[in-house]
Amino acid sequence: MSWSVLETLRNSPDTMRNVLRARRMDPSLVDNFLELDSKWKNLKREIDELRHQHNVLSREISKASQQDRATLVEKAKETIARIERLEAQLKEIELERDRVLFSFPNLLHESVPICPEGVDSVPVRYWGTIKVPKDYLNAVLQLDPRPDYIVVDKQPVGHADEAENVLGMVDTLKAGEVAGSRFYYLLDDLVWLDFALSLFALDRLTAKGFKPIVPPYMLKYDIIRRVIDFDTFKDAIYKIDGEDLYLIATAEHGIAAYLYGRDLLEGDLPQLYVGWSPCFRKEAGAGSRDIKGIFRVHIFHKVEQFVFSVAEESWRWHEEITKNTEELIQALGLPYRVVNICAHDLGAPAAKKYDVEVWYPAQGTFRELASCSNVTDWQAFRLGIRVTRKGMKREYVHTLNCTGLATTRTITAILENYQREDGAVEIPKVLRGYLEPIKSAPKDYILPKNAKR
Repeated sequence: MSWSVLETLRNSPDTMRNVLRARRMDPSLVDNFLELDSKWKNLKREIDELRHQHNVLSREISKASQQDRATLVEKAKETIARIERLEAQLKEIELERDRVLFSFPNLLHESVPICPEGVDSVPVRYWGTIKVPKDYLNAVLQLDPRPDYIVVDKQPVGHADEAENVLGMVDTLKAGEVAGSRFYYLLDDLVWLDFALSLFALDRLTAKGFKPIVPPYMLKYDIIRRVIDFDTFKDAIYKIDGEDLYLIATAEHGIAAYLYGRDLLEGDLPQLYVGWSPCFRKEAGAGSRDIKGIFRVHIFHKVEQFVFSVAEESWRWHEEITKNTEELIQALGLPYRVVNICAHDLGAPAAKKYDVEVWYPAQGTFRELASCSNVTDWQAFRLGIRVTRKGMKREYVHTLNCTGLATTRTITAILENYQREDGAVEIPKVLRGYLEPIKSAPKDYILPKNAKR
């Protein structure tokens, strides 16, 4: 729900129906809202008229004779009683209307593709030269547009086997025994690599003017429901048993809430933040994808960009923060592509989303490493974050979020793209400066085979 969504529902309901169809949602939701909104408006109008009548009666009582006053007082009491009954009905309808309103997704930017079945995204651009094992060449040749590529004879070891069996720096078996599936022990040099990736991303992004922030790792229900589409994702986030607290799935949630209930001045914007946090995710519904290894796990570290901006600048910021993430991945030397996510695959808050997908040569495919969304005023309306513009015009701010680097997932991409024929893995040059002060970090910048535990 956003102010833009509410305006569209009331003034251009067919536009909202088209948005729902593009997102493969039921357009009758619009009629449900309009019916409740109409009832609310009619009741509100009736209550306002009765209040006016009561005010008139109050003035008449003050001037009335002793004989007429009793009649007028009784009439005023009846009016008050009727107002109270109607206000109770109004509150009930308002709660139901707002419940329906909160279920609406954001509007769509005109550049968001409407895609057929089986297509979830449209490639926008590629960077770098991908290494393609012969078995995957035909699939790469079908891509349109086609990335630059070279054919390699030997297929690298997949990141899961490389990390656990070749390097011996991940232990999912023991983690599974003590915590369950999709947990892991990170060991030895991969621990240092995890922190080096975080420092690298924080360093680069703070140099661009983003303020570092570590948000609370838990949020109250009333806050988390305003930041995400709670009904859709309630099974994907962890709740603290017996408490009104939920673990965050990304730093975005806590950063968005940082300005909760704030009224800003135009000069206060933009506000740029780069957050670091652990991310907690049940990954419910992810099926059997990426079960092995540390690509899709229940807890990981992530550096996240977040922007509060005025409306007319948010689309420029969307391109800017996507570019920032691309520069990080380019500096790591990982070939990737940017895709524009189709309308039906967008989460409810996003008006548009880019995914940055890195090439995994052992799997012969591009896989998501980062997501960059413009949420426009969807979160800000729910959180009550407004800005007063020139001429005292007040409106809701726009919020944007974009992955800087998710560290464990970035490690998986490094393990496949920097893997040598002997099984060892080179550390990207850009990370070496962050490892240099650490006495026990690998000084030859190689992740060696069969590290001892």
